[in-house]
Amino acid sequence: MQKSLQVTEPQSPGSDSDGIDQVHDQRIVIPTKFVSIADSLEKREHSRLMTSQIPTDLSMQVQEITFNVYKYPLVSKCGYIGRLELQRSISNYGYNLKLENFPGGSETFEIILKFCYGLPVDLNPNNIASLRCASEFLEMTEEFEDGNLITKTEAFLTFVVLSSWKDTITVLKSCEALSPWAENLQIVRRCCDSLAWKASRKNSSTGDAVHEEGWWFDDIAILRIDHFRRIITAIRAKGTTPEIIGKCIMHYAERWLPGMVMEIGVRGYGHGKNELQYSICSQEEEGGIAHSNEQKEIIESLISMLPPQQEAVSCKFLLQMLKMAMVYSATPALTSELEKRVGMMLEDASVNDILIPSYKNFDKGKLTNSPEQCTMHDIDVVQRIVEYFLMHEQQQQQQQQKSGKCNISKLLDNYLAEIARDPNLSVTKFQVLAKSLPENFRTCHDGLYRAIDTYLKTNRSLSEHDRRRMCKIMNCEKLSLDARVHAAQNDRLPLRTIVQVLLSEQLKMREEMLDKNGNTSEPEGNQSSTNMEIKTMKAELENMKAELENMKTKMEALQSDYSELQQEYGKVSNKPKNASGWAFSWRKIRNSFHAKLDGDETGDGRQRPNPARKRSFKRRSSIF
Repeated sequence: MQKSLQVTEPQSPGSDSDGIDQVHDQRIVIPTKFVSIADSLEKREHSRLMTSQIPTDLSMQVQEITFNVYKYPLVSKCGYIGRLELQRSISNYGYNLKLENFPGGSETFEIILKFCYGLPVDLNPNNIASLRCASEFLEMTEEFEDGNLITKTEAFLTFVVLSSWKDTITVLKSCEALSPWAENLQIVRRCCDSLAWKASRKNSSTGDAVHEEGWWFDDIAILRIDHFRRIITAIRAKGTTPEIIGKCIMHYAERWLPGMVMEIGVRGYGHGKNELQYSICSQEEEGGIAHSNEQKEIIESLISMLPPQQEAVSCKFLLQMLKMAMVYSATPALTSELEKRVGMMLEDASVNDILIPSYKNFDKGKLTNSPEQCTMHDIDVVQRIVEYFLMHEQQQQQQQQKSGKCNISKLLDNYLAEIARDPNLSVTKFQVLAKSLPENFRTCHDGLYRAIDTYLKTNRSLSEHDRRRMCKIMNCEKLSLDARVHAAQNDRLPLRTIVQVLLSEQLKMREEMLDKNGNTSEPEGNQSSTNMEIKTMKAELENMKAELENMKTKMEALQSDYSELQQEYGKVSNKPKNASGWAFSWRKIRNSFHAKLDGDETGDGRQRPNPARKRSFKRRSSIF
């Protein structure tokens, strides 16, 4: 810690004959004028020095204020000024001195001048910290005078301030502008320890402690993040419960991170994200880079302060912190730690909580998304969170603890249904996220079917291959009756999936009929015949699939022939006589094709398909 001193020329010369009368009513003015505190002090206390008509012999500048004072009272109490080798100014005004980086500024220096002149000084929580730092700067120790300012301010801090909660908060708040002096003099440490002791004592007391457990949250929430962190560390060391510490951290975050109150709503696709972007960008424009760095420091500090216990903070708060950490590009290690903690509590989350927009880095203070074709939501973050949940779930199974499989399957299916409305979401991303949960986690696939149907509704131009890929995720046998009825009539699904739904419905109906007829009491011969019927139905399903593939191949060949005929027709379109010949050829090809289809359906060695299968073929033909 260095004290900077500069010997300078006075800004405007004075005259010895001017005396005190010519600076009447000019105690503190702009730097272009000199200030004499003589008159103001004479009016209050009629000091002996002020009435002696002795001209001031020292000009001291603190910040932009110049004080014309007597050198002897300051030298007698301030070791720092006494050690200086002052050089006389070329003017008639005596010596000139400039104090740079003076703790507390000009207001604190004026109070010290009063003390040096022997006038009463009012010590209070608002000025005690600055006076203690300034007295240390000027070396106002007992070596120069008994009861010097260092001793008085120390006694006031110890016996008055630290015994009062409110006064300690006031002093600690004032220390924010006194770094590093307040830190080096242990003022901050003593205030933080005193506050931590009072808060922990009240929390551990009996009576209405539960009702008043948050009585101190508002007071320490006004403090700077580094002071808040020291208080939380001290409170934790004194045995305060993680729940109370977590609530205090959440209260502090609500005050200092206004972006956390913005919700990413499920209704109105993308609306909540745009609101949050506007909020963050507005704050960036107002505060600039300094504000952004301050917010980032607060976020990283709060994350590092979170108690390790799961019950300390809610899953919703962790996800809000995760979103803010992504907005302000917090340290990747802290962001990863948040993702792991969310994964451990994922069963407590809601769909709205895990809808995390695709935040990108700030570009000159504005939030941008690049490239243009990107998803509205960050799917990768949710994918990692699910993986952390599965790891935690595996550990719980080894310890034979309660599982949250059912809640997670519903949560993920609802999340898939929400992001399925994004037209930029690829089939692969959707498929990977849907398959991230093991098969035994989903007892019912209704939610997954709803998500797939929403995706197909959003992406109507999806190819047949991609639609099949989407539907492979779903197990038709785990659909409810309502879902199977809807799927059987859903023209967005591939025909193969519809057939699977119908077959699973027939199997379920057969099983229900067997159960009603006392299937358990039937002889083994009947059971084996039932199993044979089921195998026969599955074989028929495979035959139907092969026929559908054959039909598709023939239709593709027909479309190719039709394209060739169109080209030929274009070449001879100017010759009317060929038009009737082309039409005759086309009718011949069409009749031969239908004849071939009828032959395939009623050929030798194969029975005519039942009416249900005919309807399936007709449905397929209508799709083509």
